[in-house]
Amino acid sequence: MRAARPKAALAAVAVAALAVAGCAESDRGDSSGSTKDTLIFGVAGDPKVLDPGLASDGESLRVARQVFETLVRPEEGGTKVTPGLAESWTPDAAGTTWTFKLRSGVKFHDGTDFNAEAVCANFNRWYNAKGLMQSPDVTAYWQDVMGGFAANENKELPPSLFKSCTAKDATTVDLSFTRVSSKIPAALMLPSFSIHSPKALEQYQASNITGSADDIKYPSYAMEHPTGTGPFKFKSWDVANKTLTLERNEDYYGNKAKLKTLIFKTISDENARKQALRSGDIQGYDLVGPADVEPLKKDGFNVLTRPAFNILYLAINQKGNPKLADVRVRQAIAHALNRQALVDSKLPPGAKVAENFMPDTVEGWNGDVTKYDYNPEKAKQLLAAAGASNLTLRFHYPTEVTRPYMPNPKDIFELLSADLKAVGINVQAIPLKWSPDYLNATTSGTKHDLHFLGWTGDYGDAYNFIGTFFDRPKDEWGFTNKALFDQFKDADTTADAAARTEKYKALNKAVMDFLPGVPVSHSPPAIVFGKDVTGVKASPLTDERFATAEFKS
Repeated sequence: MRAARPKAALAAVAVAALAVAGCAESDRGDSSGSTKDTLIFGVAGDPKVLDPGLASDGESLRVARQVFETLVRPEEGGTKVTPGLAESWTPDAAGTTWTFKLRSGVKFHDGTDFNAEAVCANFNRWYNAKGLMQSPDVTAYWQDVMGGFAANENKELPPSLFKSCTAKDATTVDLSFTRVSSKIPAALMLPSFSIHSPKALEQYQASNITGSADDIKYPSYAMEHPTGTGPFKFKSWDVANKTLTLERNEDYYGNKAKLKTLIFKTISDENARKQALRSGDIQGYDLVGPADVEPLKKDGFNVLTRPAFNILYLAINQKGNPKLADVRVRQAIAHALNRQALVDSKLPPGAKVAENFMPDTVEGWNGDVTKYDYNPEKAKQLLAAAGASNLTLRFHYPTEVTRPYMPNPKDIFELLSADLKAVGINVQAIPLKWSPDYLNATTSGTKHDLHFLGWTGDYGDAYNFIGTFFDRPKDEWGFTNKALFDQFKDADTTADAAARTEKYKALNKAVMDFLPGVPVSHSPPAIVFGKDVTGVKASPLTDERFATAEFKS
């Protein structure tokens, strides 16, 4: 996550500015003290859309995790699959049909019942998507996990992994798939598979995506009427003042949120977020600057460090420049980069140089892959051998953004570009605003040569990292390697976990030999709360649960 996953950001329908109630003031108790029931949390960017089935950015998914729930969910503070709206789940003998036993007595925020029919209404909505709903920038996660749709409108889309949903009774549902996949059931804990109220989906025409591929217009459901079962309900989104307000779901079936009101306030500058916390304007924020972690701790703030479950990588687009299709040039770029210096100088304590495109806490990580040590002379030799000693590359980097794996993009760009220049590579700097310019240019375009992006894992499986990047042709990397793609398909369909792990190890080795880009680092991002705020547990998936947040009396 994303969060989570960076994809091309799309234009949204205009949203009227709505008043946000109770932003800054706390409800006062008697003279013996005070109680606080409103928490304002600073985030680095605006959410793009409030329907998580159409979202791929971390801020949209952060909101979704409070409003919606999924059949299964990550354990608090970890990556293990645990019950969500389903209490239990079992596969059939073939491993292609999974039976989920659902919680009873659960209601959506509009008062309608959650049941097996509602589950099927959601999966059938995604599966039967048409038109712009099949855009990879609209249903990114469905396509990453399930592939295609009931009727693919793009010949490049693969067949759908999902096959059918059957409501056996009110609390029993069967999800059938076309084959065994390592992604099931873990991928179903992604916020993108959140269960929505079928009534609200129909009432607000949730699938009525209009506009064009370059100018998507979302329906009102996706911007003003998200309706889930979670501990918080959507209240308002004041676009002009960059605040989104949630309120406690008083009819929640489980432990009710301790906060009455939760507000996400966009403050794009990290220093501004820090000052807002110190002044009391907000009571927490994400993406703490590495240099601020210890000072905030010493001043008594509640700093939580997430485990490093992410990857920052330098992507090399083989379509952008024919020279980059030569593996020797890609190897030269890898040897030119002083990744350890970047980790030591720009990333928080606990960060480390990446050897695979996934962290070593995920099964399938392989320590026996080709390594590319910092060696400028070897880089020069490889460039000369490839006839690329006077190479000029367009290097895109983002502005106006902070990500868990990328605390300061400009600093990272300056270090990496200096390394490249030192071996004779001419660098054309192309700074672009993160959303939508940078994401559009690097994930959907072909004019970039180099850029850096990253990924925070969605669940603890190797496919969620390396499969997301390299299992099929993608514009970000600009290569076709059928042998590699076939290896991914084979690994994903291997039912035996131990055998699958070995295949992922082999895939990590194959990826690092082919070298479509350079894995740079894994970084443990920090999240901070006020001195009197407690109850939130840091998540490697950025799945922090604000329902348990409270102010100490």
